[in-house]
Amino acid sequence: MTELRSPVLGTVFSRVELPTTAAAVNSSLGIVVCVIGDTLDLRRLPEDSLISAKLAQLGEDVAPNKCKTIMYSCKDSFKFTSGHQRKRSPAFFVRAAIMARNLLKNPCGEEQLEFWDLTENGGNQWKVEDMPGDCGHDFSDDGVTKYFATSFELCLKRQVIDLLAEGYSCEHLDTQPAVTVEDWYCGRTDCGCTYQMTVCLLDEIQEVMQDFKPEPVALDPDSDNCSWRQVSHTFSEYGPGLRFISFEHGGQDANYWNGWFGVRVTGSSVTVDV
Repeated sequence: MTELRSPVLGTVFSRVELPTTAAAVNSSLGIVVCVIGDTLDLRRLPEDSLISAKLAQLGEDVAPNKCKTIMYSCKDSFKFTSGHQRKRSPAFFVRAAIMARNLLKNPCGEEQLEFWDLTENGGNQWKVEDMPGDCGHDFSDDGVTKYFATSFELCLKRQVIDLLAEGYSCEHLDTQPAVTVEDWYCGRTDCGCTYQMTVCLLDEIQEVMQDFKPEPVALDPDSDNCSWRQVSHTFSEYGPGLRFISFEHGGQDANYWNGWFGVRVTGSSVTVDV
């Protein structure tokens, strides 16, 4: 156990080494600090380790229950989801901590199917399995230990993110910040499958402003290793009025086999740029 002093908050934190991060908690302020090398990746902090910051004690004009974390790096160089390196004031970073995070809850199945609306639940229905699973593939991030498995009829699941409830202001959203979506999927080595996803930006009455709906992907183990692959997309220039984001994905197997031989998904994310 070592100590880490915050140049932003002037506070000494106890530091605990994690597999890919260094995290620190100050219990009196309820603050989590996450440092990765010389920069900070807000997407890499495990969701269950986020602690609501008591911003009133910091004098920041942000609702305490809207901010998950305050983070910094020792060199004051912050890495946001856009990949740009920036130097900002502590107040800016407080706002960034609210916004630049994965807005999907339970993206890797650690809480089984909690928070997901099962819009299609065919065959033997959705199931959460441990990585890598039968006839499966290792995932690139050791921190991801589970995935969602589909069956012999279509399985789709969905989350609708309320951006105002997540702490974003109408003013910020109307500047049309970049919205980045990512997903990971793979097949089994013994059965083909199909994968699909649809992401929609929605206005205040949940009318579609812009969507991302790539063609369904067919995975065939006879011609493909079916290992984990990523799909990503960044929305821009979609106009003012964004208030909700709908994320839906899933698929099924190609052979109509009893069980969970369909596509596997995990590591999904939706982030809004700062």
